[in-house]
Amino acid sequence: MGVSFDKIDGFIWFDSKLVPWAEANVHVLTHGLHYASCVFEGERAYGGTIFKSREHSERLKRSAQILDFEIPYSTADIDAAKQQVLDRNGLPDAYVRAFAWRGSEMMGVSGAANTIHLAIACWTWPSYFDPTERLQGIRIDLAAYRRPDPRTIPALAKASGLYMICTISKHAAERKGYAEALMLDWEGRIAECTSANVFFVRDGTIHTPIADCFLDGITRQTVIDLARRRGIAVIERRIMPDELSGFSECFITGSAAEVTPVSEIAQWRFTPGALSKQLMDDYSTEVRAKGKRVAA
Repeated sequence: MGVSFDKIDGFIWFDSKLVPWAEANVHVLTHGLHYASCVFEGERAYGGTIFKSREHSERLKRSAQILDFEIPYSTADIDAAKQQVLDRNGLPDAYVRAFAWRGSEMMGVSGAANTIHLAIACWTWPSYFDPTERLQGIRIDLAAYRRPDPRTIPALAKASGLYMICTISKHAAERKGYAEALMLDWEGRIAECTSANVFFVRDGTIHTPIADCFLDGITRQTVIDLARRRGIAVIERRIMPDELSGFSECFITGSAAEVTPVSEIAQWRFTPGALSKQLMDDYSTEVRAKGKRVAA
C-alpha cells in the first residue's frame, strides 16, 4: 500500500479556505458519516485542466438537491476552487475529488438544519487498474448485489450511500482474483460495474445498458459521442446476461477507469479488439486536447 490518504502532503480546499492536508478534518459525529448525507464527484485533470469540470460541478449540485440539500456555492465557484486546489498542489495530471456533506449540528435522521460543507482534494492516481492488466483486458466478477429499483433509492445522485454495495461487491471480486464486479439491476438485467459504466461490441455496433437506475456517467456520455463521431452506431437498450456470449468486445468507462477493455466477465470471454483500442486512443486524445483548448 502507498501513503495513507490522511497523511498525504498537500492542501485541501475546505469551506472556502485552502488548509494543510492534515488539518482537513470533521467531527466523528457528522451527519454525513452516520446517515450517508454526502455527495461527491470523481474527476481527472490532464495537463493542468480538469476534463469537463463544469459538467461535474453541475452534477454535484444536482446530486445534493436530490439528497435535499443545497451546496452554498455556484458551479463557477466550485470550478474555480477545483482549479485552485490543482494549482496549489502542483499536480497537472491528477484525480480530483469534490464532495459535500451535512455537518454535526443534529445527529438524528433529520438533519435539515445542518450546515452544508464542501471540500475538494486532488492526488496523483495514474491508473485505476494495473496498467499491464488494463491493456490485456481486466477480469470482472458477477456481483451478488444488484442495483436497486430507482423507486427505492436516489439512483441518479452520485451519493456516498449508493456505493455501500459497490464496496462489498468489489471486495468479494478482489478476493477471487478479479479486478472489478459487474452488477445486474433489480430485474436481472446488465446494469454497471461498481464504479464504471459498461459497453459491449457486436458486429461493429456498440451496445450499452439504459442508464435509468444508475448514473449516466460523464465519461460514458463522452465515449458515446466519440463513437458516433466515427460513425459507429451506439444502441442504448436492455441487455440480459444470456446475451453476453454474443458480444466480441467489452469495455468499461469512468473518470477513474477512463476507457478500459475487458477480457472476462464471470464465465463470458471477450477479446479486446480494434474498436476498444480506438476508443481508448480517442478518449486519451479528447481529454488532453480539451485541456489545450481551454488553456489557449
